[in-house]
Amino acid sequence: MPSTSEPAMPAVAATEPQTLVERAGSIGRIRLNRPKALNSLTLAIVRDIEAALDRFEADPQVAAVLITGEGERGLCAGGDIRMIYEGGRIGSSEPTLFWREEYRMNARLGRFGKPFIAIMDGIVMGGGVGVSVYGSHRIVTERTRLAMPETGIGFFPDVGASWFLTRQDGELGTYAALTGAQLAAGDVIALGLADAFVPSDRMPALVAALSQLPPTSTHADISTTIGAFTKPPPPATVASHREAIDRLFAFDTIEAIVQALEREGTPFAEKTIADLKTKSPLSLKVTLRLLRLGRAAPSLDACLEREFAATAGVLQGHDFFEGVRAAVIDKDRNPQWRPARLAEATDADVAAFFQPAAEPLFANTTRKGERT
Repeated sequence: MPSTSEPAMPAVAATEPQTLVERAGSIGRIRLNRPKALNSLTLAIVRDIEAALDRFEADPQVAAVLITGEGERGLCAGGDIRMIYEGGRIGSSEPTLFWREEYRMNARLGRFGKPFIAIMDGIVMGGGVGVSVYGSHRIVTERTRLAMPETGIGFFPDVGASWFLTRQDGELGTYAALTGAQLAAGDVIALGLADAFVPSDRMPALVAALSQLPPTSTHADISTTIGAFTKPPPPATVASHREAIDRLFAFDTIEAIVQALEREGTPFAEKTIADLKTKSPLSLKVTLRLLRLGRAAPSLDACLEREFAATAGVLQGHDFFEGVRAAVIDKDRNPQWRPARLAEATDADVAAFFQPAAEPLFANTTRKGERT
């Protein structure tokens, strides 16, 4: 899903491709190429990624695939938020089509047969997490700022977040999903969403070394090559509060979490309460429900299916459009949520997001890369 970091920038010129796909030695490269829009995903980019995966998976000269973002600001800030906002307001099918193909692409990445390397440099938010977190080799830098900030725009963390934020012990994933906190490299690794820290100035040499590997290179060979460039990650700041987070976010209702934070009374707890108060109350409740269901889910596909069904509730509701208006359109940073308070968000309001999709994401489809 899009993040509020995406600026209102003009689209890349039509003559310039939004995705650059090439083979560099034994590495198949996917380069997101909308730097002025923080490489935010469009339907065309999603389809380009799928086509690139087809091409590189079938090419015996390709040992691994590498995804990066053009420009110096980040890998990807999320999806094309304006398209979803404008399309949703007029009842267009385009937002649903985008989510359908994006989530299927996320599932494809989750089972891709070759090593998939993601350089998570700079901003990595929303859909940017979705194109990187399923990689076999996920690299962060001192510039990494990863977040799932959707509760702040009346949405919920998607692209499989109810899967990848619930695979760890404890409640760091719950904290990240509800607060939308920006996580630096040390915390991304502590959360299990990245594997290695490489300083950004070493990236050109790392990419060159990867491209020189033999086409028959294995996952272990890729790891060894990356390992030659790694350094110990910076200290994890959010994870330093892990004991408190695990204890305070272990409840199954937002009200209980807030009450526990209020009883805690520490500066960390007070800041967390202040952060939660800026979020859509309904989004907080939907997100927590998705996370708790995701923790018990049998597969990534099951989580993506549930998240896809929940997007219908987003398009039929008020808070997403109000959240985007406040963050991106008018930029007054003063969303008027409906309902305005947690106590007013009823079980029926939440249940509206958990109805089966009219056209399921995966039912009766042949998924690329799936073994039969």
